Order: sequence, then C-alpha cells, then structure tokens
Amino acid sequence: MNDSKPTPKNLSRRWTMVGIGAALAGVLTLSACGGPGWHHGRHGQMGDMSPEEAGQRIDKAVKWVLDDVTATPEQKQKIAQIAKDAARDLLPLRTQHRAARGRGVDLLSQATIDRAAIEQLRVEELQLGETASKRFAQALADAAEVLTPDQRIKLAARWKKRMG
Repeated sequence: MNDSKPTPKNLSRRWTMVGIGAALAGVLTLSACGGPGWHHGRHGQMGDMSPEEAGQRIDKAVKWVLDDVTATPEQKQKIAQIAKDAARDLLPLRTQHRAARGRGVDLLSQATIDRAAIEQLRVEELQLGETASKRFAQALADAAEVLTPDQRIKLAARWKKRMG
C-alpha cells in the first residue's frame, strides 16, 4: 500500500478529470433529460418518445453543449451517435425500473409484508442500476475520446461554472 500523500499537482489532475467526467456526463445527461426549450410538455420524459424524437433531442443537446468548445461537425456527429446508442440501450432499463417501482408499491400494499420479495426487488434494482451505470460510463469514456484535451478542459470549466 502506498502511504505517500498526493501532491497538489496530482490532486489538481484528479479534480480536473472529475470535472471533465462531470462535463461529459452533462452531454449525455442532457441528451437523455433535455435542455433549454425542449420540454414542449414532455418535461424530460424521453421514455415516452419515439426513437426519432429522442434522436432529435440528442442532436440538439450535443450541439448546445459542444458549441462552446468549438467541436467540429464530425465530433458532434460522433458524440451524438454515442449518446443515441447509449439512449437506445438505457431506455429499456428505465422501463424496467418503472415496472419495479410498481411492484414495490404492490408489495407494500399487501396485507402481509413479504420481506423476501422486497429484498429480491432491491437486489434486482441494484443490478439494474449497475447495468445502467456501466453503460453510461462506457458512453462517457467513448465521448471523451472524441474530444481533444483542450475541448475537455473547456467543457469541464463550463460545467463547473454551471454547477456554481
């Protein structure tokens, strides 16, 4: 085990990478949840959209997020495709999660509480979350590789500013 203390330079690099990760997460999160002016009565409910509508929302989100970092049209197209592929994989998980919430309500409304069934539901939800988290992390890393280090730093700075 290494007992040496991290240097300020190493800590700065770690926090920069965390910021970059958060900023790129914003690209994909905005793609899934919407950005300014895109609600039109849906309030971020991509699960109810057609694949075409979801793709259009992703294209707008990617453009909105990446315009400030002077991403090329090719970079925007690649990241939009990464986000669309992730959304295609993640949206069914959202449907499964909604169904699990319904099962949870049913379990808790029974005359007798079935602790084993509640525990099984909890385990299933953790597994679902793990699957979603892995897919999101994959998309995040794929999107990060499309941008240059300077673009990632600009994106991280923008995200830090938005986060306050």
